[in-house]
Amino acid sequence: MKFNFKILGLLVAATALLAACSEPPEIAAKAAKRPDVAPYMGANNGFMTKGWTPGNQASWTESVDKRTQGQNEYSRVK
Repeated sequence: MKFNFKILGLLVAATALLAACSEPPEIAAKAAKRPDVAPYMGANNGFMTKGWTPGNQASWTESVDKRTQGQNEYSRVK
């Protein structure tokens, strides 16, 4: 019985491909969403917009509106 390396290589490649297909997808979006906390509650760290305080919904809304207007091409051209 002669050992066939070509068939063995194909079997190893097929096994590796099938093993890669069985891994669960990594979805970071599920971990990032927290429905129990309102978006304006935020985090108290160094990456916050100036003038916004965590827990203050009015300052959060103002900050989001200001950022949105900065991304609006129509208002930037004026």
